[in-house]
Amino acid sequence: MDDIALYEAAKAADDGNRIPAEVLYATLDGAHRIKAWRNYRKLTLQALADSAGISKAFLSQIENGKRTGTIAVLSALARALDVPVDLLAE
Repeated sequence: MDDIALYEAAKAADDGNRIPAEVLYATLDGAHRIKAWRNYRKLTLQALADSAGISKAFLSQIENGKRTGTIAVLSALARALDVPVDLLAE
C-alpha cells in the first residue's frame, strides 16, 4: 500500500476519540478511569454524581474500586463525561 492509501485507510477507520495525556498518565499512575476523566473535565464528585443520577457516595466507591457500576451506571457516567462507555470500563 502506498502512503496515500495508508492515510485514507487510517482516516476512514478513525472514530474521532482521543485520550488526553492527562487522563492517560493518571490511569497509568493507578487512578480509576472515571476519576481520571472527572478530574480532566474539572468536575467534583458531587457534580458528576448529580449529572449521572447517582449518589456521591456510590461514585466515590466506584472510583475507589469498592463497588462496580452496572452498564446503566457506566453509560450515565459516560454521557456526563462526554466519552464512549468503553473508555470507562475496566
